[in-house]
Amino acid sequence: MAFDLDMIKKVYSRMVDRVDTARDIVGKPLTLAEKILYNHLWDGKATQTFKRGVDYVDFAPDRIACQDATAQMALLQFMQAGKKKVAVPTTVHCDHLIQAKIGADKDLQEANNSSSEVFNFLASVSNKYGIGFWKPGAGIIHQVVLENYAFPGGMMIGTDSHTVNAGGLGMIAIGVGGADAVDVMADMPWELKFPKLIGVKLTGKLSGWTSAKDVILNVAGILTVKGGTGAIVEYFGEGAKALSATGKGTICNMGAEIGATTSTFGYDDSIERYLRATGREEIADEANKIAPYLTGDDEVYTNPEQYFDQVIEINLDELKPHINGPFTPDLATPVGEINAKAVKNDWPLEVEWGLIGSCTNSSYEDLSRAASIAKQAVDNNIIAKAEFGINPGSEQVRYTAERDGLLEIFENLNAKIFTNACGPCIGQWARAGAEKQKKNTIIHSFNRNFSKRADGNPNTHAFVASPSIVAAVAISGRLDFNPLTDTLKNKTGEDIMFTEPTGFELPPKGFDVEDPGFVAPVKDGSGIEIKVAEDSKRLELLIPFKPIGDTLNGVKLLIKAFGKCTTDHISMAGPWLRYRGHLDNISNNMLIGAVNAFNKETNSVKNQLTGEYGPVPDTARAYKKAGIFSLVVGDHNYGEGSSREHAAMEPRHLGVAAVIVKSFARIHETNLKKQGMLGLTFANENDYDLIQENDIFNFVDLNAFTPHKQLTLEIVHASGEKDTIMLNHTYNTNQIEWYKKGSALNLIKKQNK
Repeated sequence: MAFDLDMIKKVYSRMVDRVDTARDIVGKPLTLAEKILYNHLWDGKATQTFKRGVDYVDFAPDRIACQDATAQMALLQFMQAGKKKVAVPTTVHCDHLIQAKIGADKDLQEANNSSSEVFNFLASVSNKYGIGFWKPGAGIIHQVVLENYAFPGGMMIGTDSHTVNAGGLGMIAIGVGGADAVDVMADMPWELKFPKLIGVKLTGKLSGWTSAKDVILNVAGILTVKGGTGAIVEYFGEGAKALSATGKGTICNMGAEIGATTSTFGYDDSIERYLRATGREEIADEANKIAPYLTGDDEVYTNPEQYFDQVIEINLDELKPHINGPFTPDLATPVGEINAKAVKNDWPLEVEWGLIGSCTNSSYEDLSRAASIAKQAVDNNIIAKAEFGINPGSEQVRYTAERDGLLEIFENLNAKIFTNACGPCIGQWARAGAEKQKKNTIIHSFNRNFSKRADGNPNTHAFVASPSIVAAVAISGRLDFNPLTDTLKNKTGEDIMFTEPTGFELPPKGFDVEDPGFVAPVKDGSGIEIKVAEDSKRLELLIPFKPIGDTLNGVKLLIKAFGKCTTDHISMAGPWLRYRGHLDNISNNMLIGAVNAFNKETNSVKNQLTGEYGPVPDTARAYKKAGIFSLVVGDHNYGEGSSREHAAMEPRHLGVAAVIVKSFARIHETNLKKQGMLGLTFANENDYDLIQENDIFNFVDLNAFTPHKQLTLEIVHASGEKDTIMLNHTYNTNQIEWYKKGSALNLIKKQNK
């Protein structure tokens, strides 16, 4: 079934004219990314060439996707926008609030019992405002989107950083905060700084143990977690065409781990095959009519250095399987070289768990390749040394995999088949013994491996690999097991070597499913009443933020964060997911994972009013109660990771007026702006070192806050000495209005009135 076919036809009907016009305006051949961007300008046809990394541009995305954890806050904000219905096709997917513990059926039932209030809220809001609703158990948002909604040449935004997964079908799909989604739901333009372009040329062809996952694991090692910031990564070349559509999705998915705005591939035969296999023949037929416009121009791919800001070339014939980690997804190591690193860094070599799934690697192809390794272990009487957990990507994938016997193979290794949901990937894992904080190693096919992310244990060393490598390493129980060269002993003492994994790009018998889990909204939801109990611990109606103002003096330092400070550090997931719809309750996790630069402890900062050390949220609340604004200082790539706008809304709610860092992750910087805060960077990075524990801050010239003009900050130390430093910002005129009005939503409400 093809959803929203009329909308897709409309996008295609204008694409030739708009792209031809843009090509004339720009005066040179266009990349695929440029074609899609210029076809989605809010104002219609291009009238100027936009400067990459400089110009803010208004776009008109085709659709929106929201997962349940972030959808709560997004919809709570949309309810204030004064609209009767969403302006573009929108879906909500219940995949985050399901804990992996016992197994699929019992875990899903427990989620329905414990989170029924939230699921009912999301379902009723979806019904009222014309939003498609995917029930708990239907699948992981990004796999469901790939199977049902992604289409070549489209533009989508989603309230999850891994929305970029849809680039596997040739989209420009971008992760955003809920406030950005509200703009588009409310029929407002969506603003983005015109991205830079990174081209990745893939030559050769994958074979053996190497998979699409290894492409992005290698790219992450090259670009690091911030090398793609502000850029779209476009993959091309014969090697790209040879990849499956779901393999392309895997690569695009983990583009979030290099900070990329998004990643994409040109339309080709594998994308067409996937569209037809998932019941979207009409979209494939329409795409074929304009196929040259759904990929980069030939001249671009022939001479990529002339058209991209950076070009990387990878020979897939020479690419080796990788294992990345621990604690960061860009620490890349070829499989055969992991032992030396592990010994040098004292990483535990014994592997306790192997986890396959997540939005990154939960397709039929992924499960079939991993199952081919698991079957060899079963057939050769090899006992798996590590425990196994499997999260299918969707009910369609699960149903088909069960029909074809793939899940039974894993069950023969005593694997736990968890719900079609995110589970351990986002910290929704009730791992037995994790509270003991034992030093240990796990390996998974997920995208992120930050400290504490999977099981809450800071001493869990999580490594990222392809499903096939995860299966082989987990069966061996050794991180340094190299399936290309090493053997394992079976029950009778025989030495067994795995043969190369095999799998199916698409199910040989086709996809099948009884109940995919989709609920369409009623045509007229005007009579539906949304109820939120006043004493609810899970949901809370929002109160608009008041403007901070243009006089900001006597600001206290809340915390100076040391080192990596991701959205997981700022607003943890795991058990805190239950409060994603209740701003005050979830604010009790604000920055509790950040390391205080002065005592190197987490959740322990000095309260300047009492001189005592205490939790970060409590200290912020004390300042707020006293009518004092506070300030957060951070290092590079601050806010790396998830799109969760709670990491911006919580500080705003607790009286943080400004966040000053060496550099921001893209989504988090935007989220701060949307909530009416100051997101600023040190003009001189070394000024980070000037900040002392008892400092008070005065913003000298905030009344002259204008685009392209630095702000002056006076730092008053406890000794009475002062330092004056300069701060950079990227606010444009419209974003400064967000600050002046207290939030972007306040501005939308005023405009709607």
